[in-house]
Amino acid sequence: MTPVTRSAPVAPVISVNNVFDKSLLTAIQSHLGADYHFNRTGPESFDCSGLVWRAFQDVGVDFQRGPARSYWATFEVPGKEEQFKFGTLVFFSNLSHVGIVVDEKGFYHSARHGGVMYSPFNDYWLSRIDGFRRVPVQSLQSTAAKAKQPDAKTSTPAVLEQNQR
Repeated sequence: MTPVTRSAPVAPVISVNNVFDKSLLTAIQSHLGADYHFNRTGPESFDCSGLVWRAFQDVGVDFQRGPARSYWATFEVPGKEEQFKFGTLVFFSNLSHVGIVVDEKGFYHSARHGGVMYSPFNDYWLSRIDGFRRVPVQSLQSTAAKAKQPDAKTSTPAVLEQNQR
């Protein structure tokens, strides 16, 4: 039996301007090539909504894991100018599939045939778009960030100061 060789996933060259987008891009790209498996959130395999959830979790944005349809119902509708902005969620085929927009040229997703990959917005995908949603990063990230901040009473400078007394 001849072993199956898998070609390396192709990622586009992307220019992002802020620290959060760079972190999200790194998180997404770290999962490129992972297999598709229904109801999985990684790290070796993902379904489409599991990839979305994991990528945002990886950068400290916390929201409840659910199917694509739940993200559609939960997150805000972006303005027209934000639809093809990096990080926007794009929904397809009667809300049965979700991906993360890179730009007007394509998106990342976990596909049944191919796993985690970049796909261009070609005629196939464009004809199946249901719409877009934005994850409210500031409100969800600040909640996560506050939860991760050390207590002033136990932070290193506070402990050092207490020990010097």
